[in-house]
Amino acid sequence: MASAAIPLDKTVNPHPEMQYLDLMRAIWETGSERVDRTGVGTRSVCGSVLRYDLADGAMPLLTTKRVYWKTATRELLWFLTGSTNIRPLVLQGVKIWNEWPHANYVRQTGDPIDLDNFVARIADDAQFAARWGDLGPVYGKQWVDWPTFRYRADGLYEKGEGINQIAAVVESLRTSPGSRRHIIEGWNVAELDRMALPPCHKTYQFHVAGNGSAARLNCLLYQRSCDVALGLPFNLWSAALLTRMMAQQVGMEPGELVWMGGDVHLYLNHAHLIEEQLDRSPQGRPTMEILRKPETIFDYAIDDFVVHDYAPMPPIAAPVAV
Repeated sequence: MASAAIPLDKTVNPHPEMQYLDLMRAIWETGSERVDRTGVGTRSVCGSVLRYDLADGAMPLLTTKRVYWKTATRELLWFLTGSTNIRPLVLQGVKIWNEWPHANYVRQTGDPIDLDNFVARIADDAQFAARWGDLGPVYGKQWVDWPTFRYRADGLYEKGEGINQIAAVVESLRTSPGSRRHIIEGWNVAELDRMALPPCHKTYQFHVAGNGSAARLNCLLYQRSCDVALGLPFNLWSAALLTRMMAQQVGMEPGELVWMGGDVHLYLNHAHLIEEQLDRSPQGRPTMEILRKPETIFDYAIDDFVVHDYAPMPPIAAPVAV
């Protein structure tokens, strides 16, 4: 099924959102149709790259449909706490992780509770949430408390102190900006089978260009699996936001976000979203401002971020494949 075509923007200064729309169109029109883990089916390509300049407050925030950037921001702040339980998100009205623990609960207990009632119980019952709201050692756990083990004299292993990768990268950017080891990794092979969903946006590498007051912080994100219609708009925002927060903490200007995808796909049941979005054209160039500089990277709050000049087209609803 071919999507409704819109002309490529070939002006000297094309809208940065065009590369996202071009990627969506290419996948939908030329991607390989595959049976996937969810059973829904996808059209997929291998290997894609998007680049966004973050100068002057620019953010990769889509305008061809509304992206709920506060939801994505709350998720990122949740990652930075190291929490792996959905209850803090549920209490803020963030729904993006609810389907996985709900499906696990129904599968393990046989209780046919619907999603809304399950989520309400997570909010109302801390003990129930502790048992059924945990996602396993997902992003936040790996980012701020990567598990380690020590070899003891008696030949046994014992748990060591967890590694805070976020804090380590902030420190290395301050003390050794030219390093090629500014990396945050989520793909902990030993713990994948305990995660509700293995990390999709798995590897972040930071790069410093320039020196002193002219230093600019770039970020390259490698994403092994990417749902372009629903996931990628959040992933781009979050990666750009993390880059801005890191840059502020280490006294640098934001540089460029380079996004790289491995299995880059669109779900077959998202046809209506894809075709409607490809009929739209980008409008405006929103920017984001951080209102204060907290003491550490872990002390930001949702009210620290303000988006300017964001007047997107209406949202387009579509189901999440679990």
